[in-house]
Parts: sequence; structure tokens; C-alpha cells
Amino acid sequence: MIEIFVLKHKSKHMKHLLTTSLLMLFSILISCKNETKQTSEENSITESQTATALTTENMPFVWEGANVYFLLADRFKNGDPTNDKVLDRSKETGVLRGFEGGDIKGIIQKIEDGYFKELGINALWVNPLVEQIHDSVDEGTGNTYPFHGYWAKDWTSIDPNFGTYEDLRKLVEVAHQNGIRILMDVVINHTGPVTEKDPLWSDDWVRTGPQCSYKDYETAVKCTLVKNLPDVKTESNDEVKLPEALVTKWKEEGRLEAEMDELEIFFAKTGLRRSPKNYIIKWLTDYVRELGIDGYRVDTVKHVEEGVWSILAEQAKLAFTEWKKNNPNKVLDNNDFFVLGELYGYGIDGKRFYDFGDRKVDYYANGFDNLINFQFKYDAKRLDYEKLYSKYGSALQTGLIGKSVMNYISSHDDGDPFDKERKKTFESATKLLLTPGISQIYYGDETGRSLIIEGTEGDATLRSNMNWDDLETDDTKSLLLHWQKLGKFRKNHPSIGAGKHKMIQETPYIFSRKYSKNNSVDSVVIGLNQRKGTKTLKVNSIFKDGTVLTDTYSGMEATVKDGNITIKSDYEIVLLEAKK
Repeated sequence: MIEIFVLKHKSKHMKHLLTTSLLMLFSILISCKNETKQTSEENSITESQTATALTTENMPFVWEGANVYFLLADRFKNGDPTNDKVLDRSKETGVLRGFEGGDIKGIIQKIEDGYFKELGINALWVNPLVEQIHDSVDEGTGNTYPFHGYWAKDWTSIDPNFGTYEDLRKLVEVAHQNGIRILMDVVINHTGPVTEKDPLWSDDWVRTGPQCSYKDYETAVKCTLVKNLPDVKTESNDEVKLPEALVTKWKEEGRLEAEMDELEIFFAKTGLRRSPKNYIIKWLTDYVRELGIDGYRVDTVKHVEEGVWSILAEQAKLAFTEWKKNNPNKVLDNNDFFVLGELYGYGIDGKRFYDFGDRKVDYYANGFDNLINFQFKYDAKRLDYEKLYSKYGSALQTGLIGKSVMNYISSHDDGDPFDKERKKTFESATKLLLTPGISQIYYGDETGRSLIIEGTEGDATLRSNMNWDDLETDDTKSLLLHWQKLGKFRKNHPSIGAGKHKMIQETPYIFSRKYSKNNSVDSVVIGLNQRKGTKTLKVNSIFKDGTVLTDTYSGMEATVKDGNITIKSDYEIVLLEAKK
């Protein structure tokens, strides 16, 4: 349940006045394909002579094979101590249930010092930065402040504990300059809890009951997730006025007139009704239009009518096109806006559907390119490498062609992760980063950050501060290096996440991945459970005799002879690519 939100700039200018025809024209222009440069490795790959072998220089970014890093800003790095104590959030809290000091500037610092580059990250997903409720909530675990970002008070402003709008603008720009896309996590389902400082919105906007029972479709949608978490009436098409509390807040901040003018423009341009969901869609798509956010990670998907997501995706794509039109020098590529969904309980075995019992819904047909795969941790526990990789490769190349899933081993709210005690940290990396689909690294997976914190209750144990000090130890350095080698290999080769999987040899285990699209191909061979020292791998199904290959794990090079490659290294893993 994560959002990355941005405070709207107080001068929105004329961006909202672009006509639909200009948007459509620009969409056509940016879809034009750039010619790919011929490289000397063409003949080393057994594909059509018209195909271009990809290199790290012309490697296209492919969402289906992305390596995503997910972090909680408050727990990652404190880059600006001056914003640690604001809004009088001074009550004593339960363990790890208050603000710890992490912020946007801390994330920027880690991008600039190359941390994400070395880890092979090409997309960053940050928890909500939108202004949260000002007070705390006592959930029986002690006071809890909204450090996690799930409890929105105002979708149009940023919480001062995380920084400023200019901080966030710089985050997006610095990320883009380093080839990293930004996933903005969006919530339409609910507002923040009600407190003395945070009044309930009007009953034409939200409901306070019943609580979801999950017996069928309706009892999962028209209900509150938990007590005191007002549910937005996303099913309503009735036109409503803005909540009085929000109007009062904007007036006190001196921006009421500007906000009202923008709403007039948005609803006139889109023809949408002034219903609760469409107000929020307007506020969310502003961030795409103004900052160039690359995609959404959508929260609580199954708790909102699926048609809402289609509208959100459509408006976000228009906003992305508008941003590209206004910022041609900042456009990274011709990828469309990307939409990822958190459909709790969805697994890859369900293919395209989620079953409510009385109704099956295809969320992929309602705006989503990808869904989080809650099944991966179970598959990773019970399947060996080949069974895991072939299963996912088969599913993504058949029933989910053109779509994908996001795999993870731990997260902010999964109390039963793949390796809670951090006893299989190397295996975690090898399984997650080499499985077809998108990989999601949760901050600290790569450093063995503990998921068992004494004195915590509930999800707090999953949300400890990033263990930067552990990087001084040899064990953590060794673990991080393993994640880095696999992560960079994945980043440099779309075939890992988006390509076709094929086993070459069962023992010792060798397999290949091939990705081919728009006359460009990417192929690799990987060996796992290999002997230490000298090892020979069969590669002739991918690389021709005479091709010079690099094992990026050890740094060794060798030439293919008689269909084989011989590598001498102290590692049991081999990551082979054609020499660049």
C-alpha cells in the first residue's frame, strides 16, 4: 500500500491547456523507432541476419524485465536533519512507529553516489510522500504516526517530514539522469484515519462501514479495509463538492483559487464528472504531467471497481504524453506510461484473472501492464531453479504475453517473506533476479537487513532503518557484491526478465534466455551450481564458435570452441554475454 506523491508546484502554467489533437500528434511522433546501431557481435548470435545484437550502449529499457528497488523514505537515509521534527508529531510511539528522519534528499544522495547504479536498478518505487494526517493513531501498539505514507490528508501537497516539492522535482530529474525510472504509488481507495486534527470528509465522499468481509465482490469493494480508515466512494458517479476541510486548508495556505481554477480546466477538458474518484484522478495525474513520473504502482486494486483503473490509466497516459511534449530534452525513450497493480492475493497461476468467488475480473484488461505476484515466495521455497524459471518463463510467454508480473522476496507488509531470518540471502538474490518477470528488491534485501526487530508489533518489524553500518563488515560486503553482479547483469540484458527461457543442461545446470523485439535481439547463457575452478559450459545453441564471451560474475573471458566455453573461476555461477 504505497504511494510516491509530489506536492504540486504552485504555478501550474498553461500545461493544462494543451489540446487533445496536439497530444495525439506527439504520441505518434514519440512512437517512431530509432534505428539501432549495427555492432560487431551480430554474427555471434544465432538469429536472423537482419537482427541487431544489443550492447549495454544501445540496450533498450524494457519494463517487463525491470529491476525495481522499493524503499520507505523515512527508513532509508536521512539527508536533511532540519525536517526531522515538524507538525508537532511529538507523542511517544510504539517501537518503529514514528518518524525516524529519512527523506527525499537522502534518496537523492544515494542515487548520486552510485548506489543504485552498482545494484543494477533501473526503476525506483518510493513509499507515499503526500501530506499525511497530522496526528497519530493508537492502534493498541502505541501511538503510530503516518511515516509509511498510507494515511493521506491532502493529495496535492507533500509531507514536510519528507522534504519539499523542489526536493522531489530534483529526485525525479536526478533519477532520470541516471537512467532510473520513477514509479509513483497511487491510492484512490481511502483517506487517512480520523483524528482530532484530521476531520472526517463528508458522507458523499467516504463511508466508515461496513468493514470488508471478503465473502464476494461487493464485500471486498464497498467497505472499509480496517476500522477508522474511511473508504472513498469510488463507485459513485454523483457530482460532489470538495470536502470542507480541504477547502479550508487550501484557503489558509493561499492556494484555493489556483486549485479551483485547475479543477475547472481539468473537468472541462476531460468531460469527466466531478465524482470523488475523478477528483483524485486529477490530483494524481498532475504529478505525471508536471514531473514526468514514468509509471504508477496502484494500491489496493481489488478494493476499487475495476473500471476506475481504466480511467486512471487513460488519463495518466495523456498526462505522460503532455509532459513529453513540454520536455523533449528530458524524454528517456518511447516507452508508454506503465501501470503496476497491487492486487492482494494474485498469483501467476491465476493467469489473467482474480476470483472473488462470485465474479472473476481481468485487471490486465482494465489498464494494468503488470500485477504484483504474491505467489513468488511460495514457488521460490518449493521449486528448484529450473522448475521455477521454466514455470515463469512459460506463463509469461503464453497466457500473459504482452503483460508481466512483479516478483519479490520481502516487502513492507508481508509478514511471511521468503527468508524472514535472512538465512538464504544469496539464494534469495539468485532466485529473484534471474526469474522471468520484474524483480522487486525491498530495501535491505541486498544487505541482509533484519526483518525481526525486538519490541516491534505487526508490520513495524519489516520497516526498520536501512542497515548502512553493516556495509563495514566483510559478510555484508560479500552479499551486496552478489546482488550487484546479478542486478547489473539483469539490467544490461532484457532477456533475463522478458526473454524466452530454455534449459541447456540439467547437471551442472545451464540455461539460456533470448529476447527479440523490433529487429533487436539479446541472448545470454547462465550456469548455476557449477564446480569451482575450471568448468566447461555448452553454449552452441546461443553463441557460435569463435565468439568471445565474458563471464560478468568473475570477469573472465574465453572463446567458444566446439560449441563450448571454458571458464576458470572460484565461483559456482557463470553469467555469459558476448564481449562488448
